[in-house]
Amino acid sequence: MKNIIIFGAPGSGKGTYSDEIVAKYNMGHISTGDVLRGEIKNGTELGKIAKGYIDNGQLIPDELMIDILAKTYDSLPKGQGVIFDGFPRTIAQAEALKKMLSERGDDMGMMIELVVDEETLLARLLNRAIEQGRADDNEVTIKKRFEVYHNQTAPLADWFEKEGIRNTFTWNGTKEAMLADIYACIDKNN
Repeated sequence: MKNIIIFGAPGSGKGTYSDEIVAKYNMGHISTGDVLRGEIKNGTELGKIAKGYIDNGQLIPDELMIDILAKTYDSLPKGQGVIFDGFPRTIAQAEALKKMLSERGDDMGMMIELVVDEETLLARLLNRAIEQGRADDNEVTIKKRFEVYHNQTAPLADWFEKEGIRNTFTWNGTKEAMLADIYACIDKNN
């Protein structure tokens, strides 16, 4: 199974779709958000550093994230494929991930891009804040995260296009329809 990078703006459904793909294809799953929240919850030194960046709506430094990802990636079974959820977020991170995987004889596989309009994203994130008690999902921080996404992360889509691994899916109103399209793409590319 190929590795998959799931890509999209905050609230686009990266975690939700990753969970569905992992269950269907028995893949590994590396959610940088979950890894970082775990470090913060456990009060590790990394967690304290990461919290400062997250609380200000900023991205975690690349070298820190690559070290965490390499450690997590190496702990998963080889050959089943891994979904990278929430990483990379910049071209430099994508190049570092490509290098890290290449050093292990692996590649990025394919990128699944989730495109959702910003009004829907804002509503989803504010609802998630209520349901999950996520302090990082308040309107001020969300708007800062959208700004960071548009300035630093969105340009990465073109990088994936040049790598020949970009597959774009636009929100059409139902999770089931999106999943059917995504599954068809995964099946075609594996």
